[in-house]
Amino acid sequence: MKLCRFLNPKKQVCVGLSRDDTTVFDLSAEGIDRLSSLLEFEGLVSQLTRLSGQGLPQYRVAEVTLLAPVDQQEVWAAGVTYLRSKKARMEESDFSASAYDRVYDAVRPEIFFKSLPEKVVAPGDGVGIRRDARWNVPEPELALVLNSRGHIAGYTIGNDMSSRDIEGENLLYLPQAKTYLRSCAVGPWITVNASEAEARQWTIGVAIRRAGKVEFSGETSVGQIKRTFPELAEFLFRCQSFPHGAILLTGTGVVPPDGFTLQPADVVTINISGIGTLENPVVQV
Repeated sequence: MKLCRFLNPKKQVCVGLSRDDTTVFDLSAEGIDRLSSLLEFEGLVSQLTRLSGQGLPQYRVAEVTLLAPVDQQEVWAAGVTYLRSKKARMEESDFSASAYDRVYDAVRPEIFFKSLPEKVVAPGDGVGIRRDARWNVPEPELALVLNSRGHIAGYTIGNDMSSRDIEGENLLYLPQAKTYLRSCAVGPWITVNASEAEARQWTIGVAIRRAGKVEFSGETSVGQIKRTFPELAEFLFRCQSFPHGAILLTGTGVVPPDGFTLQPADVVTINISGIGTLENPVVQV
């Protein structure tokens, strides 16, 4: 069972429910106009099952425009949660290597702010590469969808765009390497009826096409994430509040080779087996 935000044929923003990725029920007909409010429901899956039997208006997915499943939630991210990510971050800079080595084994995870909700890039829109960076890569990630109580309401797909040369120059440049215009894409679906054990069986894959040719592809398993999902959520909500909930990217285990950098007009396609596909062209910002 999956949730989404979409534009209907009248260009109205709606909250949707899908069982098969081909048809979407319009939950707005039941007065549900914000996804973040829906995620607050106790017994969410049972409530959605009940709503799907209410004779709601429905559309074929092909006739609507899927939006980022974010309306009021901030997006944050966790880093160095995969061994491969730790190695890649250490390779960026000898200066920073010991810090990344330590955080991988530390009790406290690396967590950083990624995007305001209004700046999240929707499926099909352009993700950005900085004009002042030489080494830009996508980071395909499982994202935890958290309600205001810090409970995991579902899972979606995130692209944590990164300027590796800026980050590698100095750890204090991390916000500039990670948080800039069009640096975060999320969506299109939120899977709501999966446990952490089930999600850890999913595969994350990425392909980068240039002029129609695949320049890089790779995959990893969600099961390679070192920390538990509740652990990451608890640290995000520790001494912090999110009245509309939050999206937490959980780190990447797929890293292009050091000689690769994104170029404008590349297309980044991320697939997570239990969720779906997020695809975005690349633009320079």
